[in-house]
Amino acid sequence: MRGYYGKQVFDWSTKKNQTTSQHKRKQSRAFSAVLGTSNWRQELLAGIVSFFAIVYIIIVNSSILADAGIPQQAGIIATVLASAIGCFIMGWWGKAPLIIAPGMGINAMFTYTLVQGMGLTWQQGLAVVVLTGICFIAISFTSLVEKLRTAIPASLQEAISVGIGLMLVLIGLQKGGVIVSDESSIIAVQSFANPGVLVTLLTLALTCILYMRKIPGNMLLAIIGGSVFAYLIGAVPPKAASGGGGFSWSAYGEVFGQMTIQGVSLTTLIVAVFSLTLVIVFESVGLINAQLNMSGRQDRFQRAVQANAATVFLSGILGTSPTVSTVEAAAGISSGGRTGWTSIVTGTLFLLTLVAMPVITLVPDQAVAPILIFIGGLMMPAVRSISFERLEEGLPAFFIIAFIPLMHSIVDGIAIGFISYALFHLAIGKGREVKPLFYIISLLFVLHFILQAM
Repeated sequence: MRGYYGKQVFDWSTKKNQTTSQHKRKQSRAFSAVLGTSNWRQELLAGIVSFFAIVYIIIVNSSILADAGIPQQAGIIATVLASAIGCFIMGWWGKAPLIIAPGMGINAMFTYTLVQGMGLTWQQGLAVVVLTGICFIAISFTSLVEKLRTAIPASLQEAISVGIGLMLVLIGLQKGGVIVSDESSIIAVQSFANPGVLVTLLTLALTCILYMRKIPGNMLLAIIGGSVFAYLIGAVPPKAASGGGGFSWSAYGEVFGQMTIQGVSLTTLIVAVFSLTLVIVFESVGLINAQLNMSGRQDRFQRAVQANAATVFLSGILGTSPTVSTVEAAAGISSGGRTGWTSIVTGTLFLLTLVAMPVITLVPDQAVAPILIFIGGLMMPAVRSISFERLEEGLPAFFIIAFIPLMHSIVDGIAIGFISYALFHLAIGKGREVKPLFYIISLLFVLHFILQAM
């Protein structure tokens, strides 16, 4: 139907189509206002790629949480929920293509330092995570997050990454059965004829090859391959091979919301929260800054940090170690991820893995351990940024790198490095090069050792 108004002609059917198109554009702009300007096909692909790059964390993190006493089945659910919710918050609030999941190295600190090293129960450890999240949230809404980052010398920040990487290697070798404790030499190597050792080493080789060949989902494929090989050669104990008694959702009810500070001394609580906050802030800020630069979304930095901080708080309630912005997000960004839609897609896929949990519980340690070793290796390049020529810089960095794995304590390794850095600079007359905030942090670590000795 056509109408004539002067010389202008209107086609009402065309007008209707134009109105519909305008409505769709308005809807698109509304979504874009929430999550950022988006090409939905590109974001969908990026979210899928990110998911397959990080999905291994479900198996690895639950295995590490089990060493702290958290039932593995509950650890799987906690890991999935924390990752999914974290990705949703990052997508909605941060509007950035970053992936939130329990951090490698941070989970080791939770289990092997807070719980096994400082003597906390896993329930008390979760309370430390909640309090750390509160501290991180407070920091993220102020300029303190930037002040903390700039107060710590870059050499020490890099040394922390390397030290945690070496600790992951040590843990991986132990979980894979490659090394065992020995009274005469402290550590002994198991015979390579041992089926478990053979699976660990072959899976490690497979992981490296798949990663170097840039095969999508390389770590997940390596875990699957290692699991199949472990069952084929009989490296899995009969109980584990039968599924360990089946899968039960009720186990999660014993973990959710179970954090408590009852029975923890105030000193221990302060040291634990301070140390965990320090590590999480440095790792999160560094990763978020680097990945936002990669995606061209530097304007999202403050909100992305805030989203990360909120999920750390929720992690303790959900029953897992703290979440961080993971390095695997780079895979999605490289695939075109630029907005919060990437995170939303990844979070949705995390939730879908809940139906596969009975299968996940069958993955043996020998298939997980190589991932720890490999990730530890990926953290080694940070050592290139450390200046060992200046001993007042190099020695404290070396102490952190060496003492974190050898003392089996991330907190103590960092503490010795920080204290020695401040001491050496004062001793050679370069005390003014150190920021006042760094001295305050170092003095708190001194207090930590004094109170430990009392």
